[in-house]
Amino acid sequence: MQAVATVLPFRVNSYVVDELIDWDAAPDDPIYRLVFPQADMLPKEDVSRIADLLSAGAKRKELNEAANEVRAQLNPHPAGQMDLNVPTMGNEEPIPGIQHKYNETVLFFPKQGQTCHAYCTYCFRWAQFVGDADLKFASSEIDQMVEYVRSHPEITSVLFTGGDPMIMGEGVISRYIEPLLEIEHLEAIRIGTKALGYWPQRFVTDPDADDTLRLFEKVVESGKNLAFMAHFSHPNEMAPDLVQEAVRRVRNTGAVIRTQAPLIRTINDDPGTWETMWRTHVRHGMVPYYMFVERDTGPQDYFAVPLAEAYDIFRNAYQRVSGLARTVRGPSMSATPGKVCIDGVTEVAGEKVFVLHFIQARDPELVGRPFFAEYDENAAWLFDLKPALGATHFPWETVPEGGSNGLVDLPRL
Repeated sequence: MQAVATVLPFRVNSYVVDELIDWDAAPDDPIYRLVFPQADMLPKEDVSRIADLLSAGAKRKELNEAANEVRAQLNPHPAGQMDLNVPTMGNEEPIPGIQHKYNETVLFFPKQGQTCHAYCTYCFRWAQFVGDADLKFASSEIDQMVEYVRSHPEITSVLFTGGDPMIMGEGVISRYIEPLLEIEHLEAIRIGTKALGYWPQRFVTDPDADDTLRLFEKVVESGKNLAFMAHFSHPNEMAPDLVQEAVRRVRNTGAVIRTQAPLIRTINDDPGTWETMWRTHVRHGMVPYYMFVERDTGPQDYFAVPLAEAYDIFRNAYQRVSGLARTVRGPSMSATPGKVCIDGVTEVAGEKVFVLHFIQARDPELVGRPFFAEYDENAAWLFDLKPALGATHFPWETVPEGGSNGLVDLPRL
């Protein structure tokens, strides 16, 4: 476990340890597996190598060099985050801490929010937390961020992400948020956070809990939509009364809480878990939003669920909930060309295929247009798939002369 934690980030707090983990069920308890590194999360030879260094009392420099070699093989920044998503101001140097992948939405990584109350073992942003400046993505340039949003009227939503922005105190987070309230074309401010699951005290008993909620009220009163993007990976995270009180207090500010999580092997890979989670969220006034597919980074091979199985889990959970929970979308892959949703498995012209579409895309023309991929029971990611039905390329790829990219135009009704 220590060898794995030398490569991947490990952090847990007293609330998770004392309130969420059933220690009688460990190591099979889902919350235990959610936060504590497992010995087989990484290739056996890599773990053995670092374990041997630890046993031999190797110096920190040697351990870091070995860990960095393993990290380099784990695709630390998937989906073009460092090269395709980073904008420039006036075609000059890239703007630090900002990603602008889709026209309408900007992601901002506040410097003080690039850690979490506890780390998820599956986290696709693990590279933010390993202490390597070359892998970290962050900025404290508030004016630069505000100016960029102001100068791009197509941007209607800013998402504060990390790490976890709610690790920041109210005095810090307000300095980032308040200047955005003056931008007329901005419609929504989103906060991506795991704090409701890992430290609900942030909204109930922490010294600045009331000030934070007043900041949320100020956002809503300004005419902006405050979307609180809450990460819940398992229904057990909703069990404590303190979480339910935190949810109630956040909702009372006028913020909308939308819930999302990836589908993770050994933690939430069964329909009953998702059914319970979505129904619990609806009961407490939250809006189920996304089931994600584990991204192609870090220990993906350990946590990933094949796409065919992921679709079955989603469909079986989806059919058991009411329409109020069917706001959820998935299974969704946040890949380089965009957010791709698996709509189903069917047979067309004698060929078994996946039916997919783009929820969001770098190229807006692709959004909402169905396409097909060959059925593959082992495929776990978009790039594991092959075009189907005679297509030579997928929609986001260059189509050779005389080729087909498999796009389908639906009739207008």
